[in-house]
Amino acid sequence: MSIADNIKSLKKETDGIKVTLLAVSKTKPAEALMEAYNAGQRLFGENMVQELVEKQETLPKDIEWHLIGHLQTNKVKYIAPFVSMIQSVDSIKLLQEINKHAEKNKRVIDCLLQIYIADEDTKYGLGFDEAIELLRSEEYTALKNIRIRGLMGIATNTDNEKQIKDEYYELKTFFDGVKTSFFRKEASFDTLSMGMSADYKLAIEQGSNMVRLGSTIFGARVVKHWKNDTI
Repeated sequence: MSIADNIKSLKKETDGIKVTLLAVSKTKPAEALMEAYNAGQRLFGENMVQELVEKQETLPKDIEWHLIGHLQTNKVKYIAPFVSMIQSVDSIKLLQEINKHAEKNKRVIDCLLQIYIADEDTKYGLGFDEAIELLRSEEYTALKNIRIRGLMGIATNTDNEKQIKDEYYELKTFFDGVKTSFFRKEASFDTLSMGMSADYKLAIEQGSNMVRLGSTIFGARVVKHWKNDTI
């Protein structure tokens, strides 16, 4: 199936159950993104700041760009003028930096707190207790140019479906608790981003309302070395 066919088929699946489809376009050429765009896709997720900046400059301006990879504080300034959402916030220090550059650009930037749920050392994210500590902190309360829209999580890369379901169930339960405790009066706290190509059906089953799909849309990923660190 073509990229356009994949988008149409996935949108039919997700739109009906009010799940947002984020097309993960890292390492994909502009032509592939345009095929998805022409099929109606407007939300794209990138992992690397430099790749995101380069694509944003050349692709249609009504695309909503999400940064889903680990973000270093010194790279925030490059995406602050245009990024729609930063899904990978894993520290108060990063939030403060996003807030600073959002203010400079006279914007409020939507963010998700990335929560560590996987049984793997290589994943980033806040522990449940760290996330609560962050939300209770005076440093967080002082930030006026960021808006926490919800949570994001990445499950363990395993074939064990029960483990994946358990991790997503825990994150959904935590999301509900955080909403009740900290965002009860804020309708904008509405996004639970969990599920990728290999496990998105399990994630939806456990309460995800945003899935991040790459290979399901674009086919197998070709690893390409982006010009390192000119940004």
